[in-house]
Amino acid sequence: MADGAGTRAVVLGGSMAGLLAARVLSERFTEVLLVDRDRLTGVTTYRPGVPHGRHAHGLVARGHQILEEHFPRLTEDLVAAGVRPGDFNGDIRWLFNGRRIAPSHSGLGCVPATRPVLENQVRLRVQAIPNVRFVEGHDVLGLETTADRTRVTGARVQRHDGSAPPETLGADLVLDTTGRGSRTPLWLEELGYGRPEEERIKIDLAYTTRHYRLRTDPFGGDLAIIPAATPRAPRGAFFFPISGGEGLVELSLTGILGDHPPTDPDGFLDFARSLPIPDIHESIKDAEPLDDPVTFKYPASVRRHYERLTDFPSGLLVMGDAVCTFNPVYAQGMTVSALESLVLRRHLEQGNEPDAKAFFRDVSREIDSPWELAAGSDLGYPGVRGRRSAKVRFVNAYVARLQDAAVNDPTLANAFIRVAGLIDQPASLMLPRHVVRVLRGSRRPP
Repeated sequence: MADGAGTRAVVLGGSMAGLLAARVLSERFTEVLLVDRDRLTGVTTYRPGVPHGRHAHGLVARGHQILEEHFPRLTEDLVAAGVRPGDFNGDIRWLFNGRRIAPSHSGLGCVPATRPVLENQVRLRVQAIPNVRFVEGHDVLGLETTADRTRVTGARVQRHDGSAPPETLGADLVLDTTGRGSRTPLWLEELGYGRPEEERIKIDLAYTTRHYRLRTDPFGGDLAIIPAATPRAPRGAFFFPISGGEGLVELSLTGILGDHPPTDPDGFLDFARSLPIPDIHESIKDAEPLDDPVTFKYPASVRRHYERLTDFPSGLLVMGDAVCTFNPVYAQGMTVSALESLVLRRHLEQGNEPDAKAFFRDVSREIDSPWELAAGSDLGYPGVRGRRSAKVRFVNAYVARLQDAAVNDPTLANAFIRVAGLIDQPASLMLPRHVVRVLRGSRRPP
């Protein structure tokens, strides 16, 4: 890429991060190949490569903005697919410890699409880019490098069904977006490089999801009912209507530290009854179940510190969950991948091949705040192991008081939603004007 443009880029993984990477790479490379084990073309339902795709997903406000930037009028396409947009605070029933924070117009767009619907709309846009080609149904076997192993020159792939021998996809740049199971740390070790340091927050979380056809409408015009899990009320839920027919809903129950929502129908119903609000149980107890409960387990949040490596081969980058995976209840994953796609674009616009060390430093800066928000919040649960600095303890205590005060204060509610939506930095909640409102409001009785 010495002349500012490359011949071919290969993206490993058709995840949301991979799709966004392909979108950006198509601006600078003659050809972009996107490799995935799954079939991608024409898929509108759940796919094996996204096991958490059966469960509630959220695209927070900043992610929505970036996707609309990459794919103008995407929101219109989602609406045409049956998604009802709204306001991220005013149209969602956010509840903490059984109490709703004050609903108000935040000005932040919300598109509560299921993962298959959102991914399909983005995939259709990427597939329509003339110089992007999907290499579907292929396993990634490893990397190709120069003889001295200082440069990655491609990837070895093979049809998943074994119907053809392995082949090498030569590339000027290889980008790994294969998610939590990324083998780049192993490949680096095999090539003589070090593995990136890993930071883990073990949370032993599980989602259990079931779909229903309701007899009554509990939403009253709201897009979703979300009793968020907190240390005081650690069982949570995501409950929202879905497209496909009148009264269809998706309910994902969440439990942390081994307190997992059961998959048997009676146990699932009992878990819903134990939530700090009665609305959800009352809605589903007499509803028509459309499937059996399904569980997805998430043992730990993991951050791989590629920015700390002193040596790294050229021609290779890593993005998305392959770098950092967050506790999914905070709905940050897709948005952080979108933020990283902007980092990739900035580095490509410099005209030369992206410098891996500089790229990882900039990616790490985008991860810092979401990681601080998620990991710090998880350390608020006494059973989660990890170092609790004075800052972490103070912030968790302060946020708990802010959530209490936000029940009666729409200004604080919107400030919190802007941070949760990755629009504002967490430090913005500590501005003097907010601190005064928290101190005053958290003393008021519920």
